Amino acid sequence: MSLFWSVWIMFLVVLNLGITLFLFLWAPRAKIPVQEDGTSGHVWAHGVLREGVRKLPLWWVLLSAAMFIVGFTYLALFPGFGAFKGVLGWTSHEELAEATAANEAKLGELMKRFSLYPIEQLSNDPAAQQLGDRLFQDNCAACHGRAAKGNVLLGAPDLSDSDWLYGGDGKDIYTSIHDGRSGVMPPWASLGEDNVKNLVQYVLSLSGAPHNEQQAQVAKPLFATCAACHGPDGKGNPALGAPNLTDNTWLHGGTAADIEHSIHDGRQGHMPAWSPRLTDDQIRVLASYVYHLSHTDHASN
Repeated sequence: MSLFWSVWIMFLVVLNLGITLFLFLWAPRAKIPVQEDGTSGHVWAHGVLREGVRKLPLWWVLLSAAMFIVGFTYLALFPGFGAFKGVLGWTSHEELAEATAANEAKLGELMKRFSLYPIEQLSNDPAAQQLGDRLFQDNCAACHGRAAKGNVLLGAPDLSDSDWLYGGDGKDIYTSIHDGRSGVMPPWASLGEDNVKNLVQYVLSLSGAPHNEQQAQVAKPLFATCAACHGPDGKGNPALGAPNLTDNTWLHGGTAADIEHSIHDGRQGHMPAWSPRLTDDQIRVLASYVYHLSHTDHASN
């Protein structure tokens, strides 16, 4: 703190405390003119209400005096009076550093224990899940939601079901968080509007959704274009991040309009890598938490 600001703060403290202390000491001794009935002469409601003048109660005086003592004692012990550091030499930076060191020591012991187990087994550890939940809320909830139900508008998948684009075992989830994922569905507007609409009906038929069977049959040969990624039966390909089209789980929505948009204009998805922000140990704990979300009945071996 510069000399100017130190002096300015000291001036404000002295001014405010000085005025307050002066009023506290002077007010009980001040002589207020009163009438014979003990009132000040001020009336309201056509004389029904009259302003009385009474001494301050003793408990209020004693309590106020105690507060002044506490205030002056605080300024003597702790920083607050300009650049004066206080008799105790306390600083918020030092307290934060001590608290951080203590927390890291406790966390270090936990991480050592967590490292002994595979991610799947770690998903049953209450302490790991508590830490994993905090890591998830701080880093993942913005896209996947606090309950991990995903966000269709963002293309963020639901992490609480059993459907996985890139695989759902511990290693796959760890890789997704550590390295990130990038998926691209190319646009197929070049097929023509009619063919795109027919393909929409065929994709709907794969999951058993209501569809136009005639259009679906017309588009069946066209699906060979899509099979390179999604597979000839539409079951998807985790190695490419191509979703399974035969279930009822849709990353960008499962209505005819949503599917038409996906085919016609394509889709792009990006899961950022969290390795620059989180340590490997934190990512393992986070992966175990995500694994637990979709394996609530998982039992450790």
